[in-house]
Amino acid sequence: MIFVVAEIGVNWNGDFKLLEEMITKAKESKCDAVKFQCFQEKLVKDHPKFEQLMNSSISKQNIETVNKIAKRIGIEWFCTPMYPEAVNLLDPFVNRFKIRFSDGLSVVKNEKSEIFELIMKTKKDVIISSEKSPKNSKWYNNSKIKWLYCVPKYPCSVNDLDFSDFKDFDGYSNHLPNIIAPLTASVLDSEIIEIHITSSKSGDFIDNPVSFDYNELDNLVSLIRLSEKIKNNCY
Repeated sequence: MIFVVAEIGVNWNGDFKLLEEMITKAKESKCDAVKFQCFQEKLVKDHPKFEQLMNSSISKQNIETVNKIAKRIGIEWFCTPMYPEAVNLLDPFVNRFKIRFSDGLSVVKNEKSEIFELIMKTKKDVIISSEKSPKNSKWYNNSKIKWLYCVPKYPCSVNDLDFSDFKDFDGYSNHLPNIIAPLTASVLDSEIIEIHITSSKSGDFIDNPVSFDYNELDNLVSLIRLSEKIKNNCY
């Protein structure tokens, strides 16, 4: 089964009622997990939507509530720590971590990444996005790491995508505002597919340019699950 991750990320604006709605919808659409981000003020202080980013960030103030909502609905949640201390904050609550593209690039290049090193000390699984094949990373065959092919543009276009090295990856992280890319990745034997979701394409949500609404989410996940059945019938 493909592990489908619905990234809520910064599309809930700190509104717990909306958050519960989005997590519920991800569960009803047969996603396997929801994902968030964990910022530090100094990392985003110059962003024009600083307040929205910080309100949507997993923090000491909201982590217990987020965890309770996800547990009540019955779906796994995990998060991308953007600063080293966030690893310890998240560790008691999550089964796995996702690291941001820049930290993932350091791992691919065999360079130092403090966040990655702290995550590895937890002995939990970690998901890493990369545009280039990770085969030359010394971490490539580590059983705790899953590699996702990702084009780091918000949004990317069909012409930006190149699945020629997809065999080197364990899955796909989507930034194309069309379901064709994650659906293609599902046919190419992905273990994990990560997609952004939004409650409204017309709402004021930061990641809307790369996000699917609830109808698109339903359609995509149902097609992914159908493709799994077809592939299973072939073996």
